[in-house]
Amino acid sequence: MKKYFTRMGDGEALWQTEDELRADVDAGVEDAVKRGKAKPLADDDIAHLLDILMMPEKNVSVERGNEGIHTFDAGTLKIPIRLAVPVSRHTDMLIHERVLCSDTMELCNTDYSYKMVKNIAPEEAMQMEQAQQDVTIPIFYGAMPNLGLYTKPDGQFDNWAELLPQGKIKEGMEAQEGALEQCCEDMVMVSSQQAEAGADGIQFDTAGASGDADLLAALKATKVLKEKYPDTCVTMGMANEFTLGMHGKLKFEDDKLAGQYPRDQVKTCAKAGVDMFGAVVNTNSSRSFAWNLARSLTFVKECTEAATIPVLVNAGMGVGGIPLSAVAPTDAAARVSKSMLEIGKADGL
Repeated sequence: MKKYFTRMGDGEALWQTEDELRADVDAGVEDAVKRGKAKPLADDDIAHLLDILMMPEKNVSVERGNEGIHTFDAGTLKIPIRLAVPVSRHTDMLIHERVLCSDTMELCNTDYSYKMVKNIAPEEAMQMEQAQQDVTIPIFYGAMPNLGLYTKPDGQFDNWAELLPQGKIKEGMEAQEGALEQCCEDMVMVSSQQAEAGADGIQFDTAGASGDADLLAALKATKVLKEKYPDTCVTMGMANEFTLGMHGKLKFEDDKLAGQYPRDQVKTCAKAGVDMFGAVVNTNSSRSFAWNLARSLTFVKECTEAATIPVLVNAGMGVGGIPLSAVAPTDAAARVSKSMLEIGKADGL
C-alpha cells in the first residue's frame, strides 16, 4: 500500500498510508469539536485536506485567486537575531521588501515587550521614521503585552502565579488588575509615539500569554489607540487557542475573556477596534502533522465564518499546524498555507 511523506508535530519524518492520514485527520477534527465545541469540517473540506496532504510535490502552493497577504510578528528579529546575519533592522526591512517580496513588515526590538521598550521609545520612533522614508510596504511596530514583567522583582506587583497556589485568590486577582492597567498605559505610550512617527500599524503580539488580564490590557490599549489614531491599523495576534482564566472574572464590554476560543476571541477583538486578528491554534508535538493541521483548520474555519475583520492565521513554529521545530519544514509550512487559505478561508498568514 502506498505511503505518503509527512511529519510528526515535532518535525520528525513520517510515512503514512491514505487510511492512516484519514484517521489522523478525523481524530484532529474530533479533538477540536470535543475541546472547543467547534463545528466539524465538512466532508468536502476533509477530502480537500487529504488531497493536499498526499500531493507528491515537496512544496505546494495555492491555486491562482486564493492568495493571501503575508504578515510578521517579531519581524526584525528574524534575520539579524535568530539567523545571526549581521544586518541592521533597517536593512532587514529592505530585504523583506525587495528580496523576499513581503506584503508587510514589522519593526521590533530584541526586548519584545512594551514595558521594556518604553525606556527607549523615542529612539524606536526615530527608527520608524527612517523606515518610512525608505520602505514602501506597510511597516508595523510590534511587541508583547507580557504581563508577567509587571510582577516582582521586575515590576511592582505581587506574582499571582505564586499567590493563587497559596489560596490568596483575592490578592492574586487584585495584582492582575493593577498590572493590566500599568501594562495598558505602557502599550498606549509606546504605540502613540510610533503612530506619531508614521507607523502604518501597531502589532499587539501574543496577547493573552499571561491569561485573561494580559488580553484585557491589549484590548483596552487598542480602544484608546483607535480613538486617538483611527487611521492606524491595529493587529492582535493571540497567544493560544484558549484564553486562560488566570483571573477568571475579567470582561471586555460584557464579553467574559476566560475560556474564549478563536471564534469568540475575534468578535471581542473587533469590538475593541482591532483591524486584523491573528488566530492561534497550538501544535501538539506528539501527534502527527495531519492531526495538528486538521485540528487547526477546524478552529480557523469557524473563526473566519464568525469574523467581521480579516483573519491572519499565526502559522509559524508550533502554531497553526506547523511542527514545533526551530526552522519550519517548508513541505509542512506550504501545506499549512494552502490549507488555511483554501479550506480555512483565512485572509492571510
